[in-house]
Amino acid sequence: MYKEVKAKVHRETAEGTVLFVLVPNESLTDHLRKYSDSDILDGEIRIDDGRTIRAKQRKKAWAILGDISKYNGDDRDTNHWWLKEMYRDESGSGKFSLSDCSVTTARLYINFLLNFCLLWDIPLSKPIVEHTDDISNAVYATLMHKKCIVCNAPGELHHVACVGMGFDREQIVHLGLRVMCLCRKHHSEAHTVGQAAFDERYHVYGIEADEEICKKWRLRHE
Repeated sequence: MYKEVKAKVHRETAEGTVLFVLVPNESLTDHLRKYSDSDILDGEIRIDDGRTIRAKQRKKAWAILGDISKYNGDDRDTNHWWLKEMYRDESGSGKFSLSDCSVTTARLYINFLLNFCLLWDIPLSKPIVEHTDDISNAVYATLMHKKCIVCNAPGELHHVACVGMGFDREQIVHLGLRVMCLCRKHHSEAHTVGQAAFDERYHVYGIEADEEICKKWRLRHE
């Protein structure tokens, strides 16, 4: 069971800060009382840094939800409702609203929406990097779904640093090598203009391949 309640600072002491926690829901109070003497009661304190969702984040989230609506025919509010519930189930987060959630919650929810679109091949109105401010996650997600980070088209593995002539790529240990997923067109472009110019042009960069990426692309990782 997950329940979010608010706490207020009562006073500062030599030993530390005293908090008052109000649990308004009677059923929750009974639940806590029932398990207060057992070993299975668990809890945590999260400190809100006070940063709320940015206007650009809200715009990006609703734009992605609009793309999903074009795909499945439902309105954005309906899609937002059930996708938010799915996100909460998967992440274990509490209730939130795109009107006043934290910057971190907005970023993670946007990442979730983009991964959902990649998983179900939902067309995006813009390149994935324009829908997010978390480029590393976008590069990772497109690698895991084998989609071009620039245009969302089916892609192939691109090595950011050339592995060298005469090497058998199937025998190279790829763990830790910097890679990204590019379609054939953008793959050729990256080799033609050079990696630095390509990264600057499309605001992307390669990430180090971990075991999951290596397994996805059937690459040696040990």
